[in-house]
Amino acid sequence: MIRRQQESEIKEASGEMEGGTEKREKERYNHCGLCRELYKSSSMTVRKGKKLTISIQEHMAIDVCPGPIRPIRQISAYFPRLSPTGEPFSPNPVASPLALSPGGGASGVGSSALLSPLQAGARGGGGTLSAASSVDTSVDIHSSDSDDCTALGTLEFELRYERATSSLHCTIIRAKGLKPMDFNGLADPYVKLHLLPGASKANKLKTKTVRNSLNPVWNETLTYIGITEEDMHRKTLRLSVCDEDKLTHNEFIGESRVALRRVKPDQTKRFYTCLEHPPPLPSPTAMGAALRGISCYLREWENEQLHSLEERGRLLLSLQFLPPPEEGEGDGHRGGLWVGVQRCAHLAAMDVNGFSDPYVKTYLKPDVQKKSKHKTAVIKKTLNPEFNEEFFYEISLSELVSKTLEVTVWDYDLGRSNDFIGGVCLSCHSQGDALRHWMDCLRNKGQKVERWHILTNELPQSTCQE
Repeated sequence: MIRRQQESEIKEASGEMEGGTEKREKERYNHCGLCRELYKSSSMTVRKGKKLTISIQEHMAIDVCPGPIRPIRQISAYFPRLSPTGEPFSPNPVASPLALSPGGGASGVGSSALLSPLQAGARGGGGTLSAASSVDTSVDIHSSDSDDCTALGTLEFELRYERATSSLHCTIIRAKGLKPMDFNGLADPYVKLHLLPGASKANKLKTKTVRNSLNPVWNETLTYIGITEEDMHRKTLRLSVCDEDKLTHNEFIGESRVALRRVKPDQTKRFYTCLEHPPPLPSPTAMGAALRGISCYLREWENEQLHSLEERGRLLLSLQFLPPPEEGEGDGHRGGLWVGVQRCAHLAAMDVNGFSDPYVKTYLKPDVQKKSKHKTAVIKKTLNPEFNEEFFYEISLSELVSKTLEVTVWDYDLGRSNDFIGGVCLSCHSQGDALRHWMDCLRNKGQKVERWHILTNELPQSTCQE
């Protein structure tokens, strides 16, 4: 009786063990794809009403040989790993080192299964990514031609200086990638030209405005008249791109500066420049504690700038000295000086309407009897008047050597005093273009000599005295 009871307990225990083993194997079958293949290939079958029997060999094979291990894809597999020899490792970690090709790409079926951003470029470029190309890319990205430089846009223009006519032609072609300034993400750009150093109002030229565009095309030529060769060596052209706003003030986008000495006479030169922010003005009031050591130098520089002469425009003069006729010839005149006032260009605006009403006065000093004054006609509302008037001073060459020709330009105002625009003095004590013009007139008797002169806000007191 007891023996039967023990046998029944042993059978129940063995049944529970077999049931637990079957349950565990079913869980492995459901969770492991490799076990499914083993179950299909083996002779194990599960039928209704029959118990599942597993041999010890099959049990050890499932536990010990779960199948080929596939590694987890890492982020480093998507980027090149350069070796010390310069040849990149394969970005595919599935392939073994023995399967690497000389080009650096992995062979085999498994290599196509792993996605890599470098595979598309590797097929077109030989399967390698050299260290030099990555360095070049970083240099291009951080160069001045990409990030901050192109944030404001680029400007394309041409410059041509004609020596015969003393004129500078500025052709504004186009701009690209301008910074949006309006709420609609666009801008209304135009270009302003200034010659530096000089009064901004006297030499400002402006193009037309292109509406609602970040890539405007102007193809407009602006001309400066009266530009001498000395100006081409010492002046700088400033090109400012601005956004026009009808309701508020116009907004500044960027600027580009070109030294005129880069332009050769009678040759057209094209420029492709990036727009930049205007440079800060050096001033002791804006310096920090680290710059106090040069405050004395900057203060002297500011005083020099304040006392320097301001340009107020250009004046085209013609001088011709006629020698006295020989005995028995002529009408009794003893010769003299012809002064021709041809035209003015880029005069400073003295009226509220942005223009002036200019006229020209000439004196031959010292003038004790006050008889040397001549005056042209007044031309209304213009900054580029043309006079084409000539005046004659009867004087000998010996007397002319000690004289000074003073030419001044004025703005006519009705009912109040006229405004002084600028002037120039020509004598043997002058400097620069004024001295050269005066000496050429005295040396070349009978010949008309023309030259442009810069009008300054103050006449040199040492040369223009009564």
